[in-house]
Amino acid sequence: MLWYSAAVMVGLFALIWSADRFVEGASAIAERAGLPPLLIGLTIVSVGTSAPEILISVMSAVANSGELAVGNALGSNIANIGLVLGTTLLITHIALRRGTVYADLPLLLLVVLVTWVLLSDNELSQKDSWILLAFLVLFFLRIFRQGSTIENGQELRDIPEVGLLRAWASFLGGLLLLIASSRLLVWSASNIASSLGVSELLIGLTIVAVGTSLPELATSIASALRGQADMAIGAIVGSNMFNILLVLAIPGLWDDLALQSAVVGRDMLAVFLTSFLLALAAAWRWNGDLEVSTLSRGTGVSLLTLYIAYYYVLFTQA
Repeated sequence: MLWYSAAVMVGLFALIWSADRFVEGASAIAERAGLPPLLIGLTIVSVGTSAPEILISVMSAVANSGELAVGNALGSNIANIGLVLGTTLLITHIALRRGTVYADLPLLLLVVLVTWVLLSDNELSQKDSWILLAFLVLFFLRIFRQGSTIENGQELRDIPEVGLLRAWASFLGGLLLLIASSRLLVWSASNIASSLGVSELLIGLTIVAVGTSLPELATSIASALRGQADMAIGAIVGSNMFNILLVLAIPGLWDDLALQSAVVGRDMLAVFLTSFLLALAAAWRWNGDLEVSTLSRGTGVSLLTLYIAYYYVLFTQA
């Protein structure tokens, strides 16, 4: 048990570190190939920051541990809003633009509701996965349109200026370590579930989900301390979209996956409530004169309270 726990920690650390190397290498290669920085930011960087969850999902599907991937996808969504955003709002308020309030957050809610309906039969089928991937295409169209009209003050992640050889080494090394560390994490998490006599779903919702959300938490807090907390919202919405439309969809592409009833009645409910509370707070605080909505500390307290309540339910039902 101790060895498996250590393997989880090593796997999480390696997964997060290798994802950064992968993104940096891919971005530098794309820049040298002549792709515009905006296109790189909206594609390679956006997908690359979700690389840990994506690779865990793939390895879970290959290892017939689909529940671990489902738990990771849904648990990461809950943690991103409840833990990451809630904690950030305790430090500072966040101003949202019209596009976030009236386009991005409603779209996220729509995706959550569609996913809830698709999983209502307690099964993630291949048909369900293809529907989710179709929505992913629509989401990409949305971010491309959004990218063509980036608002003042909004920045994309800097593209590192490195040599071509170093860029390829970072890209290939990061990719190989991503694959190896995700495989180690899935193996160790599955063995912990067996040792404790709990489901892989629970391990995915807790240890794996929180672990893969820690980088977002650190980044959001750092941004808040620098007075750039508004950047956290875009990252969280984008990450949650990828978690549902890609990470969750992957296990179903292998084969139809039977789900515990708790996924629909407990976990998807928590995903919806956190997303709905965020969207409601954003719309409620909208100031039409200033063309901005401000999320305050009260919203952060509400999100964290909901997150803690979910964990209480999760462990009392375990």
